[in-house]
Amino acid sequence: MIQTFAFAYAGLAALPVLMHLAVAAGAPLGRLTVGGRFPGRLPPAWRALALIQAALLGLMAAAVLARAGIAPAPLAPLFWPALALTLLSLAANAASPSRPERLLWTPVLALMAAAALGVGLL
Repeated sequence: MIQTFAFAYAGLAALPVLMHLAVAAGAPLGRLTVGGRFPGRLPPAWRALALIQAALLGLMAAAVLARAGIAPAPLAPLFWPALALTLLSLAANAASPSRPERLLWTPVLALMAAAALGVGLL
């Protein structure tokens, strides 16, 4: 069961990773990130930050997978910080001034948080 939760977290994390990669490549999806501050394409500096966010989400997914015994064990200590960041992201997206961002990412992050809690508590 713990592995199912871990794979669910990783699969769900792939969604914002793909969005951040698209934004970094210039896709006009700014309304779905950074509170909708930039409704079209993000400025270059923000696009670079989107790459960092994508990498961070990948590391978080790897930490959850490691906690479940799927990814390399040295990443397992990063599980609790990954869960904390997931919960903070959930709160930030739920409070976003961008309605599209709230409607898209709040449910995804809620499911990610639930899956991570399943990994952490089982």
